[in-house]
Amino acid sequence: MNNTELKTKAEEAVQHASSVLEMVDKSSLKNEEKELEKRTYDSSFWDDHKKASKVTKGIKRLKNRIQIIEMIEKNIEDITIYLEFLEMEEDVETELLEKIDSLTLRSDKFETSLLLNGPHDSANAIMEIHPGAGGTESQDWADMLYRMYRRHAEQSQYEFELIDYLPGDEAGLKRVSFMLSGVNAYGYLKAEDGVHRLVRISPFDSGGRRHTSFASVSVIPELDDDIDVDILEKDLKIDTYRSSGAGGQSVNTTDSAVRITHLPTKTVVTVQNERSQIQNREKAMQILRAKLYIIEQEKQKEAISQFKNSDQANAFGSQIRSYVMHPYAMVKDHRTSFETGNVNKVMDGDIDLFIDAYLKFFAKEE
Repeated sequence: MNNTELKTKAEEAVQHASSVLEMVDKSSLKNEEKELEKRTYDSSFWDDHKKASKVTKGIKRLKNRIQIIEMIEKNIEDITIYLEFLEMEEDVETELLEKIDSLTLRSDKFETSLLLNGPHDSANAIMEIHPGAGGTESQDWADMLYRMYRRHAEQSQYEFELIDYLPGDEAGLKRVSFMLSGVNAYGYLKAEDGVHRLVRISPFDSGGRRHTSFASVSVIPELDDDIDVDILEKDLKIDTYRSSGAGGQSVNTTDSAVRITHLPTKTVVTVQNERSQIQNREKAMQILRAKLYIIEQEKQKEAISQFKNSDQANAFGSQIRSYVMHPYAMVKDHRTSFETGNVNKVMDGDIDLFIDAYLKFFAKEE
């Protein structure tokens, strides 16, 4: 790339980033942050822990957004300086390209975050993975997805909390649920809700034949306590049992695990990670509230799901994304048509491009 092309690329990146920054008012964000911080100075601030927690989360969200804006601004300044060196025929091409790539990545990701304006997009995400039909093969695929989301959580600096885990008979898992906590966790990860399809040569088939496996991923937001969901005690079936986990799974092994079934909707929640039966029951009720809230939202929207595709069968034809490892390598999202040939990178947790494509596609649709 010659200097003229490099300069054009830099100017285009700066122009795009500047247009993204025009979509937000940094001074307003700083004023909002100051107002929230003033509330923390009150001696009675922590008397109401729930309200205090909501305020501190708001401060963290604003600080994060301001920090990203300032990083983009610094990136633009750096590129401007490097362009001056380029005009002086200094050898800065490599450094300038790195700055351009960094600015493009940050501004694109920030632009996507601005699409997260749903009522629960800022909430933590509760995720569940269930294998489809197919025994060991699909259970192994569910475990591969579980690993993918754990790696993604590490890369995105989300806090991971295991809620429930049931290992497979020979390999993989029969079910797993966990919570990812961080800025806009649900807003981003709602893109993963649906059926995921795998095509590969099965490591469990002695004949080396190709297999197709399915697993469903459900994503729901962790709801604030002030959202009212009417749950009658007579509608609940509560069972307790001994927790169990695969090697390395940090779950209890006492009789503290709790399974709550909401009889009218047949909604089941299982929690086994907390230290006591009481804590597991509280966590299970929290998740049940979120699930029932979403069911009610779906009814009000004439079964057009806003949060999860609960009407999708965990089988062929209903998948949102396909992961093909044989006879060629490709991951394709069937909603947006976005695809990549680097399957290994995706399975290592690099799913941001799929999430970005999903959010931008549906923002245009709306």
